[in-house]
Amino acid sequence: MVRIDRTRLAHLMKQEDRRFADSHPRSRELFERAKKSLLSGVPMSWMVKWAGPWPVFAREAGGAHITDVDGNRYLDLCLGDTGSMLGHSPKPMVDAVAEQVRRGITFMLPTEDALWVGEDLQRRFGLPYWQIAMTATDANRFALRIARAITGRPLILAFNGCYHGTVDETLVTLKNGVPGSKRGNTGPPVDPTLTTRVIEFNDLKALEAALQPRDVACVLAEPALTNCGIVPPDPGYHAALRDLTRRTGTILIIDETHTICTGPGGYTAAHGLQPDILTIGKPIASGLPAAAYGLSKDVAERIIAFSAVEDSDVSGLGGTLSGNALAIAAMRATLEKVLTPAAYERMLPLAGRFVDGVEGVIRDAGLPWHVVRLGTRIEYQFRATTPRNGSEAEAGMDLDLDRFCHLYAMNRGILMTPFHNMALIAPDTTAEDVDHHTAVFRDCVRDLLG
Repeated sequence: MVRIDRTRLAHLMKQEDRRFADSHPRSRELFERAKKSLLSGVPMSWMVKWAGPWPVFAREAGGAHITDVDGNRYLDLCLGDTGSMLGHSPKPMVDAVAEQVRRGITFMLPTEDALWVGEDLQRRFGLPYWQIAMTATDANRFALRIARAITGRPLILAFNGCYHGTVDETLVTLKNGVPGSKRGNTGPPVDPTLTTRVIEFNDLKALEAALQPRDVACVLAEPALTNCGIVPPDPGYHAALRDLTRRTGTILIIDETHTICTGPGGYTAAHGLQPDILTIGKPIASGLPAAAYGLSKDVAERIIAFSAVEDSDVSGLGGTLSGNALAIAAMRATLEKVLTPAAYERMLPLAGRFVDGVEGVIRDAGLPWHVVRLGTRIEYQFRATTPRNGSEAEAGMDLDLDRFCHLYAMNRGILMTPFHNMALIAPDTTAEDVDHHTAVFRDCVRDLLG
């Protein structure tokens, strides 16, 4: 089995750092200036996680490409970590937003576009009633409140390795089988082990045991784990999850924010899932802040039964800018003209081409690495087989190798998602773009192995 020489890896990383420094002087200048006004020199702390001695500062983007302030142009395979999954600034959304800005941005009143959006979401995902939020984090937070309210139960269940934004209850992990707060969880208001049961994905025995006491209000689940690396469900897992939640009176919430890469109706439509509540954000307004959550008829009736109009503004659901006219206009344009079956018909074959190229390089090099794909989302992992849960995915991580692969690609005009080796294919991505990545990946592996 081929192994990576760590001394060689460290030497190559120094070379890539120097190459980056030579080609990003303006970004360095802006970063040094930004450190005097922005915490860590960036508007959001995780932006420092990009490979390289300092962050790249973007100038503009369009379709599947970004240009930085130094004039470097990149094939963007990160695409805003799904926020720009459909490409940067698609024209239908830009036109709709420009028109709506002239007509008004936020009214605290519904618009006719909201009806269209609700009806389209109903058709796509099969849930009859919808509400609009600003982010998927908000949508998940509101969904948890609803689940606790209608069940009268205090706890939620989440999966080790999950990602549901910055929802406090989900920043929880298992370390050697022991629940605890996720590493890096900043100032949690409550120990998440007091609010959340956490189990491994794909473990039906653990799921049954966790739900058996009937004190869990809801299971909050991604159809496949995506933030610890792609972890697909075992065959039959979702059917068993749905059966166990129904038998124990537990609300099932499906978070489609990342798995909308599977198709126009997400994993839910593609695989016939039947959630009680569905949440989604990021790409449904082409990257403009907007999200939504859908409710089954039963959940909607139960929440309305004890909701009073006079308390609706202090219920903990929604916010002043939620459902604003601008976001709704962007959502309608995206759903109607961008997030379409035709877009997936273009993206999915290119995703297959991407997988074939990476797998060919790995096979030819004899590396114990693996590629996993979820629709238009692809990831190569530094392990021989697909992980079945968050712990297995974490055990296969190699942060030094991650950083080298990312920086090597960035120095040759390719942006990968900074958190792991994940790529997204946009409608504007071309076969030549995919082949360019394959060639760069092949060179990266060749240089690693010497």
